[in-house]
Amino acid sequence: MMTEPDILKMLEDTGALLSGHFELRSGLHSNRFFQCANVLRYPRIAGQLCDELVKRMRAAMEIGAVDGVISPALGGILVGHEVARAMDVKCIFAEKQDNKLVMRRFGMKPGERYVVAEDVITRGGRVQETIDLVKAAGAEVAAVLVLVDRSAGQARFDYPTFALLQMAPEVWEPALCPLCAQKKPFVHPGS
Repeated sequence: MMTEPDILKMLEDTGALLSGHFELRSGLHSNRFFQCANVLRYPRIAGQLCDELVKRMRAAMEIGAVDGVISPALGGILVGHEVARAMDVKCIFAEKQDNKLVMRRFGMKPGERYVVAEDVITRGGRVQETIDLVKAAGAEVAAVLVLVDRSAGQARFDYPTFALLQMAPEVWEPALCPLCAQKKPFVHPGS
């Protein structure tokens, strides 16, 4: 089983976990930033992380039969694909349309069971939208899997949830930012 230091090293080595001085979309400042797309550039490493996530889920619960994995686009697609590969089931995804997730390319049947997979959750909004789509189709959610829970466990769902890493980066109002007080320039890392 991978340890937290193993996971952190993989994220740092691939540029997915950045250290520095960042101005976030919220306007807050932080000394760390997650850009999980960077780790997903490396298929072997992404596969190892998703394999570990599936192992942890299976060790913690009897998952039963699952028909597929569903992810919210865009960030979750590669995670969903790798989780589905590890589980040997199909992979589908929901897409944004008018800033709302919808099922455009795929359908779900009543009674089917899905694992919801995502790269990073902060408040969990896209995962909840995906769960709502599964339920609206009459299908069931078996579990939620995420690579990084940057809410440190504060984002909650009505289903068993597994994350490789739980962490909430420290954030400050710009006027209270110790990095600004040290005159360190900040960057806008994007999302």
